[in-house]
Amino acid sequence: MTSVTEASPPRRPAGRTPGGARPRRAVDHGAWFLVLPALLPILVLSVGPLLYGILLAFTDAQSGRTEPTQWIGGLNFRDLLHDTLFWESFRIGLVWAVGVTVPQLLLALGLALLLNQDLRLRWLARALAIIPWAMPEVVVGIMWRLVYNPDAGILNETLRDIGLGGGRDWLSGLATALPAVIVVGVWAGMPQTTVALLAGLQNTPRELHEAAAVDGASAWRRFRTVTWPALRPIALAITALNLIWNFNSFALVYVLTSGGPGGRTRLPMLFAYEEAFRYGQFGYAAAMGCVMVAVISIALAVFLAGRLRGGDDA
Repeated sequence: MTSVTEASPPRRPAGRTPGGARPRRAVDHGAWFLVLPALLPILVLSVGPLLYGILLAFTDAQSGRTEPTQWIGGLNFRDLLHDTLFWESFRIGLVWAVGVTVPQLLLALGLALLLNQDLRLRWLARALAIIPWAMPEVVVGIMWRLVYNPDAGILNETLRDIGLGGGRDWLSGLATALPAVIVVGVWAGMPQTTVALLAGLQNTPRELHEAAAVDGASAWRRFRTVTWPALRPIALAITALNLIWNFNSFALVYVLTSGGPGGRTRLPMLFAYEEAFRYGQFGYAAAMGCVMVAVISIALAVFLAGRLRGGDDA
């Protein structure tokens, strides 16, 4: 007599329902209470003012006005489209942002490569390199106003000592104001780029450099084939952030020139500030802010899309 053994039913893969679909994860509502302390300040201090500014851009809000604020639709944006002064400030803002960001990257890359070498007192050199980053922009602006002083500034005094003249008013000249301000922007913003690039260099395996050196690769070839590929993602990210930060600059240029002379250094943020707090056109200034936010958001979206596409291709 033969015994018949019952066949055991097939075992389902763990974590799947009989239909083959994965079960839905239960939402942990308690996690929201952990996120809430960090989320509330963002909503109150960032998202709230942004939404209020967008709403204000569609009104005729003015300072000192006794009549109720009226909804005027897109009238502010229509006027802004034909405002040549605003678009001139927009052009100056782009020149400023690019003129500061590109030298920042190049000089910071050279400084990061230098600080990554086995130098004596390297810790002291690294500490000195980030001093401008620790200084408030107002202090930096006051300090550089003293440097550029036409009568007793260290720059003109040095030029006189070496026989190149002197006495030039760098911040008041129509041809020299914007380049002088760009120099200050590069000096003030270079440390943060240096720190980011130096961190990338320290994460690059030394074995790759040693192997390339054993193969007879020159210093330039090692940089091009080993160092730069490792630094490229960091350089792209910090460059995008620097472009946004520099385009939105306000305090440094305001302290140095207040937008002068003749509007040669009037950045978009300065223009919007003047419209709001000097002329009291809050609705019109809010429309300027909306345009700047839209431009920056589009540029950032294009950058992130390119980065994600590049990551998928890799």
